[in-house]
Amino acid sequence: MIPGIEIETGADAVWVRSPAPLRVLSSALVGGGLGAARHILNLHVPKGYDCVRPADDLVEFARRAGVHEPFVGLMTAARTHEAVTLSEVGDGIGVTVVATVGLGGAVAAGLSGLARWRASTINLIAVLDARLEPAAAANGIATVTEAKVGALLQAGIRTTDGLPATGTLTDAVVIAWTNRGTALAYLGPAAAGGWLLARAVRRAMATALARRRGSEPGEMAPGAETGLADAAP
Repeated sequence: MIPGIEIETGADAVWVRSPAPLRVLSSALVGGGLGAARHILNLHVPKGYDCVRPADDLVEFARRAGVHEPFVGLMTAARTHEAVTLSEVGDGIGVTVVATVGLGGAVAAGLSGLARWRASTINLIAVLDARLEPAAAANGIATVTEAKVGALLQAGIRTTDGLPATGTLTDAVVIAWTNRGTALAYLGPAAAGGWLLARAVRRAMATALARRRGSEPGEMAPGAETGLADAAP
């Protein structure tokens, strides 16, 4: 684990917190884009969640949890208490990835048709103990996504149409960094920090997907198909 970074995984949410502000680049619902935050929250919502006011719901949850400052907020219908946390260390760089993996509404990017929003989502939060240029952080978003897609393909996850799934309707990625230690100009999968990042994502995804082999009825196990037609509004 990265010194100073605390990660709590409970039934209500995944909570990543830092004593000092982290630099963050993300596609998060709240606090997305490039910014700084000490708290990253991945809130669990029920599968029937209607998404009428998601940002407000995230802010309300954060306030109840005692977070009264800018934060990064995501949502998922995946079980947050089953989030997978894995770390990799090398070349003076530490990487920790927290993955929540829901597979409802799986899609094949560029091939699947339009579909209505559905709560499920693969949310990946990566924290690096390093100093990143903004371009490196953007590179890291791509590397996380490549590793996620590779893990899904390796597990044989498919859409209802039988297409190899590349993700779900509402996936999100968070790259956060401590801004201390080794300076990284690149985070591609063959660069030192990027290799650690990709490996941590692959391992976290593989662990989460393996756990789903014992999914509840109506859930998808690796190698099975998942539907778009029944996607909730």
